[in-house]
Amino acid sequence: MKKIVITGPESTGKSTITELLAKHYQTIWVKEYAREYLEKLNKPYTFDDVLQMAKIQLEKENEAECKKPNTLLLDTDLTVFKVWINEKYQQQIDWIEEEIKKSSDKLFFLCDIDIPWQEDPLREHPDLNDRQRIFNQYLEIMQQNKFNYHIISGDVNARLKKCIEIVDNLI
Repeated sequence: MKKIVITGPESTGKSTITELLAKHYQTIWVKEYAREYLEKLNKPYTFDDVLQMAKIQLEKENEAECKKPNTLLLDTDLTVFKVWINEKYQQQIDWIEEEIKKSSDKLFFLCDIDIPWQEDPLREHPDLNDRQRIFNQYLEIMQQNKFNYHIISGDVNARLKKCIEIVDNLI
């Protein structure tokens, strides 16, 4: 099974690209659970909420793996929670760190910040300097863990085309 993660800062097209790739390859994908969780939450989220979302995101990934698709697409993974927790709470969580280290079998598409930020009540970082700093945290995770990753830039069509080209070369 080929596991492909679409990751990166908020408002970089992760969900759009993941859904388009799933349609292209006619496979299943794991949606970003945090959005679902936060849309139902009737109060500001807490550190414990973020940890709960991370646990459920990982559970959903594991459930999808059990279906044994040839290709599994992940709209975010624990790299997102690592950055989120570091950014918001200046902490590292051991179990998240350990799970990320196990991700060497995944192909990562790191979405660049070269598309305009879109307003959304769940998004927190519209400032370009913040977006760049956060992008650099993702890049550091990719490099430190020696992950197989590609930075995906351009509009939706350019991003999709590049992803398909890379995946097709691997299959």
